[in-house]
Amino acid sequence: MSRKAGRHFLQIPGPSAVPDRVLRAISTQTMDHRGPDFAEVGLRALEGMKSIFRTEQQIFIYPSSGTGAWEAALVNTMSEGDRILMYETGHFATLWMKMAKRLGLAPEFIEGDWRGGADPDRIEARLRADTGHEIRAVCVVHNETSTGSVSPVADVRRAIDAAGHPALLMVDTISGLASIDFRFDEWGVDVAVSGSQKGLMLPPGLSFNAVSEKAFEHGKAGGMRRSYWDWTDMAGPNATGYFPYTPGTNLLYGLNEAIAMLHEEGLDNVFARHARHGAAARAAVRAWGLEVLCRQQGQESGVLTAVLMPEGHSADAFRATTLRHYDISLGNGLSKVADRVFRVGHLGDFNDLMLIATLSGVELGLRRAGVPHRDGGVAAAMDLLGAAAPEELETA
Repeated sequence: MSRKAGRHFLQIPGPSAVPDRVLRAISTQTMDHRGPDFAEVGLRALEGMKSIFRTEQQIFIYPSSGTGAWEAALVNTMSEGDRILMYETGHFATLWMKMAKRLGLAPEFIEGDWRGGADPDRIEARLRADTGHEIRAVCVVHNETSTGSVSPVADVRRAIDAAGHPALLMVDTISGLASIDFRFDEWGVDVAVSGSQKGLMLPPGLSFNAVSEKAFEHGKAGGMRRSYWDWTDMAGPNATGYFPYTPGTNLLYGLNEAIAMLHEEGLDNVFARHARHGAAARAAVRAWGLEVLCRQQGQESGVLTAVLMPEGHSADAFRATTLRHYDISLGNGLSKVADRVFRVGHLGDFNDLMLIATLSGVELGLRRAGVPHRDGGVAAAMDLLGAAAPEELETA
């Protein structure tokens, strides 16, 4: 196999590239996770994640993918047969719904078109009709990774409250956390789910639940049969920085470094940077004469941009061309939009020049693959980035 010069561009919407600082932290020699020195590591991670979720409530960290934290959210709060209201924003919302069914819950899925976030008005209307309060939870995806759409979580909470409904609010922010604004306490979220491999700039392997007091009490009083995922088993050891079973020790070293990096930049600056990059990517797509999958203005993601291919052209063939000729990995379309969409990730440890290089790779790939488009997408992105001063510089 011949060598390819230069770096590979991993531009899928997660896992994101891992910064050198985080890689060095992970490479630290493993310590005794029952020893006295580990308490500082564990407490730093647990307390640090509170600052990222913007909460004073409890955080639980699992050595798992985000799928595990999905399950933890459901089995700690729900009982078999419970009705929950979920919203179809894309592939990952659908997977969470399918998990709920497999766990014996009765999810009601509000149908969506995969081109925007959850609609608070439809949620409110359904909850108002539930006069017997049989629905136990409302579950939404904050940033739908398959479509590049963001759900207005604060508005969903207002909808629940306006309906006078006691349902818990559960939010998947696996790809949203540490990339776009998320405020657990202020927005009245009861359970949030996230993972390490997106905005937190780590390899896959850690997942998180942020848990309100109301949700934790639900877990203490009921929930499903569970062991590994049990919040109450975690809470005792976590109070002193330890875990009830072997944690992902070296990933916790990396997590603490990543949290430090996020605060050095400033979370609001991180969010502004992602928003700028999302706007620039969308400007490029439209200049190419292509269509952004998310068509709900104000709900477009700063984490990724999903692009619809022209009719009759294969997104997968285009992605294979860009990988072969330009060594860039782009995200594929999933389930309903398989082979119709490619996704450009612009999240994590990412700057303006990296975005321009990424978009150049896409534009070169469009030419090479014979995809009908106009030239000038990269120039449009450059114009936007050049005209809008980075927020992190304005506030320095």
